[in-house]
Amino acid sequence: MGYVYTFLIGGAICAIGQLLMDATKLTAPRVLVIFVVAGAVLQGLQLYEPLVELAGSGATVPLPGFGYVLAKGAMEGAREGLLQAVMGGVKAASGGIAVAVSWGYIVSLIFSPKSIVR
Repeated sequence: MGYVYTFLIGGAICAIGQLLMDATKLTAPRVLVIFVVAGAVLQGLQLYEPLVELAGSGATVPLPGFGYVLAKGAMEGAREGLLQAVMGGVKAASGGIAVAVSWGYIVSLIFSPKSIVR
């Protein structure tokens, strides 16, 4: 059943994002920011952790999962002091950040991006 929950919850998160872009005038970057902030806020309210336990990577891989990891790291770091609260989120998400930056650089070397003029 774990795979089913992963698929359903991850798919629902993606469907919500697509509906936000189709039904409103929100651009993709704004929806992405909304998702990251929503994940952080839901974790701050202790509502995202049960979703992660139920759906696993279906809840941690999409963008609300990034906000969840940042908030969880900050909350754990806050127990040690103010500086650790600030650094805790970055430490917790450092692996994902490093992979995103690395692959972004590699892809930019392989492909030649073209700017879109509107």
